[in-house]
Amino acid sequence: MKTITLALAGNPNSGKTTIYNHLTGARQHVGNYPGVTVEKREGKKIYRDYEFTIIDLPGIYSLTAYSPDEVVARNVLLEEKIDLIVDIADATNVERHFGLTVQLKELGLPMVLGLNMMDLARDQGFTFNFPLLSQLFGMPVLPVIGTKNEGVNELLNAAIDLMEGKEKSAERPVRYQRDIETQIGYIQALMPNIYEKNSLVDRKRKEVVDRWAAVKLLEKDPDVVARVKKSPQSQPVLAQMEKSRRILREQYGEDPELIMVDSRYAFARGAIREAVIFPGEDRATLTEKIDRIILNRVLGLPVFLIAMWLLFQLTFSLGQFPVGWIESGVAFLADVVGRGMPEGLLKSLIVDGIIGGVGGVIVFLPNVLLLFLGITFLEGTGYMARAAFVMDRLMHNMGLHGKSFIPMVLGFGCSIPGIMATRTLENPRDRLVTILVVPLMSCGARLPVYTLLAGAFFSPGNAGNAIFSIYIIGIILAVIMAKVFRTWVLPGPSEPFVMELPVYRLPVWKSVLLQVWERALLYLKKAGTVILAASVLMWVFFTFPVAEQQPHPDPSVQMEESFAGRIGHGIEPLIKPLGFDWKTGVALLAGFAAKEVVVSTMGTLYSIESGDPGDGTGEVPEESYAARVKEQSGFTPLTAYGFMLFVLIYVPCLSTVAVVYRETNGWRWPMFLIGYTMTLAWLVSFLVYQGGSFLGIGR
Repeated sequence: MKTITLALAGNPNSGKTTIYNHLTGARQHVGNYPGVTVEKREGKKIYRDYEFTIIDLPGIYSLTAYSPDEVVARNVLLEEKIDLIVDIADATNVERHFGLTVQLKELGLPMVLGLNMMDLARDQGFTFNFPLLSQLFGMPVLPVIGTKNEGVNELLNAAIDLMEGKEKSAERPVRYQRDIETQIGYIQALMPNIYEKNSLVDRKRKEVVDRWAAVKLLEKDPDVVARVKKSPQSQPVLAQMEKSRRILREQYGEDPELIMVDSRYAFARGAIREAVIFPGEDRATLTEKIDRIILNRVLGLPVFLIAMWLLFQLTFSLGQFPVGWIESGVAFLADVVGRGMPEGLLKSLIVDGIIGGVGGVIVFLPNVLLLFLGITFLEGTGYMARAAFVMDRLMHNMGLHGKSFIPMVLGFGCSIPGIMATRTLENPRDRLVTILVVPLMSCGARLPVYTLLAGAFFSPGNAGNAIFSIYIIGIILAVIMAKVFRTWVLPGPSEPFVMELPVYRLPVWKSVLLQVWERALLYLKKAGTVILAASVLMWVFFTFPVAEQQPHPDPSVQMEESFAGRIGHGIEPLIKPLGFDWKTGVALLAGFAAKEVVVSTMGTLYSIESGDPGDGTGEVPEESYAARVKEQSGFTPLTAYGFMLFVLIYVPCLSTVAVVYRETNGWRWPMFLIGYTMTLAWLVSFLVYQGGSFLGIGR
């Protein structure tokens, strides 16, 4: 069977991921590119006796070296064995998307261009001359409707025809002004072999890549300059680069990079003018009509808050039914296992440590998935880009811009992809500040803690409101801390906000559900590894050393004299002003591994204290997990709310800290993150608990 390695490229919001999911289905592998935290998605597709290896490149706007995403995408295309590129462009926004198409064309690889969202483009009145576009760009240009899986196989057919020589992908790199072409030639003649793998392909390919590198040197691309500096032949190349840039600056009166960027977009604009007919300007699209409300200066923020409130209400109200079913199943399993085993440490380990700990986390899987489903749905409709736009004014006042809000929104699902998403920010200060505040957004791992305590200490009608308020407080704290950091820690001018607002569309449910399925597997994998290990470890800490009263020590005495009890009593003076006791401190310490472990630790703790669930009666305990927590924790609604706030703010999980270490290349900022979140968590919880106690609220 023949093989083809295909790179799928495109701007963010082009529908590229939807097409990738259609092509690969569940046959995907997700990891990271070596040495960086940029996500690498790769899948397989068998089609017409060909095995396609499909690499989903990060969504990018250009091939400049402004962000890690852009550097990774172009290094994949230049250094890995890629047979051809399939570029996905939004047919309703060709002016912007064709700019990337022209840049990809300069890499010299065979290309196919797919114009996605053709149904929306036709509804808006766009008309495309596809044969002429193919001729102008020198590549097959095809209509695609990714949401309906229309035209996707035609992209593969065109790729096969290119590989078999039935179609031509003409080399039409942009030709710049004569003076610029002359300087490119001077630099290219001296160019060392900085992309060595291309020398193993063929001479023609190497010439194209050397020309591309010469163009980038003329633009003073930092990544290409750094590669040249590593070469023994670097001195004459860099000297020619500076000489050529000086000559062009004197001739044109501006930086060569600006001239060359304008030339690329002039090529794209010329092709559009020849082959695309735009709708009349007096015709208001559905997207424009909706945006008059969504982006309204007065209504925009209330609409966003209402959308978030509804999301969290639905997450709690709809999730309580499957949560109850799973909770009953866990209790039944604990009862069956407990009745079938003799008394002893092994029974305690399995029933209290494993079932009580891991089961206490798994029961909240429906809530996590409902939240992630809602966020994924809103992203797919195009609304989340509007939320960032609406937040721009507030964010700008805090020293950032609306684009920083996208990683923060992603942090609702998990802090790790939120932090990784900051690589799209071009300003290093903006990126670092956003990394530091993303953990203040409530990730899905914290939701089980909120759901447990809200269900135990608040009425069903107010539980969703309590959780919603926690999320809003997280946003407010993130914005405030961004202002603090931008003013005193990382001062400097903020970048202007430019963001593409995609058209509204119904998400592809296959793609949405696939992402939710991946989240479910990740959650269960976490429950079966990190949380299981932490639950067993906490059981050991609660069980040993065994108290002296033999043969059946009182559970409360056993916990007091255990390793966990001693640690908890050691930190109790620090957290007592917050209304927490030593047991709460142990649960918070366990949360360093993963926030779900806070729940599993409480599950282990209260399973032990309440006695063996498998009491030999054949009855499954009617008392729910939440009821046990309410009865045995000694919390009041005020204490529970303060605890939820502490879990929201204090140090993120170890995995998040590790990602911050990798993104910032050192321990300075991860340690700063740990220090400031712990301090802020203590201060906020102290003010809430002491202030509420003084006012007699929630006691």
